[in-house]
Amino acid sequence: MANIVAIVGRPNVGKSTLFNRLIESRVAITDNMPGVTRDRHYGHAVWTEKYFTVIDTGGYVVGSEDTFEEAIREQVEIAIDESNVILFVVDTMTGLTGLDKDFANILRRSKKPVFVVANKAESFERQQTASEFYEMGLGDQIYAISAADGSGTGDLLDDVVKVFEDDGIENPNEGIPRIAILGRPNVGKSSFLNALTGKDRSIVTDIAGTTRDAIDTHYRLYGKDFILTDTAGIRKKAKVHENIEFYSVLRSIKALEESDVCIILLDASKGIEAQDISIIANAHNAKKGIVLMINKWDLVEKDSKTADHMKKEILERIAPMNYMPVIFASVLEKQRIFQVIEKAMEVHENKTHKVTTSKLNEVMLPIIENTPPPMLKGKQIKIKYCLQLPTPSPTFVFFCNLPQYIKEAYERFLQNKIREHFGFEGVAITVFFRNK
Repeated sequence: MANIVAIVGRPNVGKSTLFNRLIESRVAITDNMPGVTRDRHYGHAVWTEKYFTVIDTGGYVVGSEDTFEEAIREQVEIAIDESNVILFVVDTMTGLTGLDKDFANILRRSKKPVFVVANKAESFERQQTASEFYEMGLGDQIYAISAADGSGTGDLLDDVVKVFEDDGIENPNEGIPRIAILGRPNVGKSSFLNALTGKDRSIVTDIAGTTRDAIDTHYRLYGKDFILTDTAGIRKKAKVHENIEFYSVLRSIKALEESDVCIILLDASKGIEAQDISIIANAHNAKKGIVLMINKWDLVEKDSKTADHMKKEILERIAPMNYMPVIFASVLEKQRIFQVIEKAMEVHENKTHKVTTSKLNEVMLPIIENTPPPMLKGKQIKIKYCLQLPTPSPTFVFFCNLPQYIKEAYERFLQNKIREHFGFEGVAITVFFRNK
């Protein structure tokens, strides 16, 4: 059984700060403004050789004016159901509140081990006032800690790991392909994830910027496991004015960098825009597999040629990055959404595909002999040999007498010929030239 610890509590008590402390990484966005965290956020931690998963949650509230209140509550309740242990975080700075008492009653009904964590207890006075939380009647001990500087967290974790039935798994995600869902705000990224999983993994509204953190979800299709990462919408830097959105975009870029394949969503009703091209370029430069998903296809008036015309326009706009598959889909109608995932799986296989040296030379050397590199300064360039390097993305090296004289146009010619004979759809191909 997995060791899962849920961090819960009302808004702005320091749950995300504690989450970052436990997983030893600044993954969750933290801010003094309540309601920053909305979706469930997972991370992995270890204490005294006991491995466990930590779930960060949004602030549990009732009766507020927050648009996301009900959805956040549902996310918190799912985290409580999934967990073995609950860390109920309260705030020594503001003291015991009515909302803390109400939430304590909910946790009591869960029948799971609950540790009351009195956060922000940096001073001796606040450590003393933490005793007021005994009034809630949860557990025999109140753990006065400071998530910001880590004081008191050792004693807390010593007792938490005693509840676990086994040592857990060191890295449960190791070796599992990662697929990042990227795009501008409001193109349907979270709706896409929810449609695939059949449940509300991410909160969805019509408000741009609803998703803030990069949200990982384990997914299995056709006997294969992988991790889907829902991300915040990426806008132009000039349009980002709030710190929270700035850090959300950074998390999205980090998710891109850590992924194997990127599914980039475009809005069919708006076509491809400059920011879409920028996101595609980021994925291309990072040597990631790419699938373009044109969402909201149900909103477009179309005939039998509309898709072909739009696909041609998109690929022309992003050339020479036009090696990726384009799929027209509708999350709302659940039209071709699983085809997108199938294609992403194919692209991942393409990314890891290796061509034998003998087969590569058998195919490429006659092509090069028939169409050699153009002469430069009266000198003839002769390519004698080629091979694929053992790199994370397809990389080929061609050995020749004058590598410095080969132009970019001929490099693209070789890339296109490699695609023509060996596939690699959706994957950037890198070509190097070395002196033989």
